[in-house]
Amino acid sequence: MPNVPSLQSGTGAPSSRPAPTPRWRHAICDPSRMASSKAPFGMPRARTVLLILDMISDFDFPDGEAVLRAARRIAPRIVALKARAAKARIPTIYVNDNLGRWRSDVKALVDRCASDEALGCDVVQQIAPGEEDFVLLKPKHSGFYATPLAALLEAAGAKRLILTGLSTQQCVLFTANDAYLREFELIIPRDCVGAQDSRHSRLALQYFTSVLSADVRPSTRLRLSRR
Repeated sequence: MPNVPSLQSGTGAPSSRPAPTPRWRHAICDPSRMASSKAPFGMPRARTVLLILDMISDFDFPDGEAVLRAARRIAPRIVALKARAAKARIPTIYVNDNLGRWRSDVKALVDRCASDEALGCDVVQQIAPGEEDFVLLKPKHSGFYATPLAALLEAAGAKRLILTGLSTQQCVLFTANDAYLREFELIIPRDCVGAQDSRHSRLALQYFTSVLSADVRPSTRLRLSRR
């Protein structure tokens, strides 16, 4: 895909202001939106869909601080890519780990991780879902495993996925494998994925190109189209 204008960078600095109250579309639990849309689940038709993986977190796990450093590096780039995707009418689906007891409560998860007391709240406040976005919770590494992601993508008529988020060699990799098996074209911008160790990212990116035939060029070089 040909070049596009450069992305703007951000500092990712922690904010002392109260966390904003994000609004979003919970893809499987909003009957009013589903009823008001002609498309199943309220999903717009688009051949390209942007996925944001595991960026909503309190980073309270082994190597969490190292992963947070990666998240702070890639968050501004994902935010800029998402803004460009919105202009191109490409929908965004957040697919995120459930933290703690399973309650299928996306709002509680985002509010918890965006609170000023949470480690990495600056990342979550920066990248939190908007009202136009779809949000799914997943129990394991792959965004497809035990989630309605495949159903949403089918409703959209999607053929191409842009994968971003954490961590390159884990959840991004497992989601990419499952997408490849489902014959999706893959774009995995190397400046929009991260891991606790840059070596892990490099190895995964080599795998994405050599095995999955993925396009891993930087997000600044992508021309975005919903078709």
